[in-house]
Amino acid sequence: MDADAGLGIEKCIKINRALYKQMEEMALYPDGDFSLEVSSPGLDEPLKLHRQYLKNIGRSVEVTYLDGTQKEGQLMKADENEINIEYMEGKGKKAILISLNIPFAEIKHTKVLIKF
Repeated sequence: MDADAGLGIEKCIKINRALYKQMEEMALYPDGDFSLEVSSPGLDEPLKLHRQYLKNIGRSVEVTYLDGTQKEGQLMKADENEINIEYMEGKGKKAILISLNIPFAEIKHTKVLIKF
């Protein structure tokens, strides 16, 4: 499960218990032989929906293009057609900030980078 405001463990537990109860009452598995797991997507899961991009604005991302090339940067904005990332190119005093628009049609997947 996923939510725009995040999905805590307490909410996953509550949903799991409610679904489990309904499944038992409906006798979907008469022998009682079933397992139910409710969780949120891991941080390493690629962004798939427009709302996920919006939720991650400001975070560092790695964009993989359809041809396999990759670009890392900070996700600055996302609209229905494209995203915008910013990254530094060069070193020291010669470093410049690059702003890059990437159409969704050119993106294979985008992952949020976890930095400590």
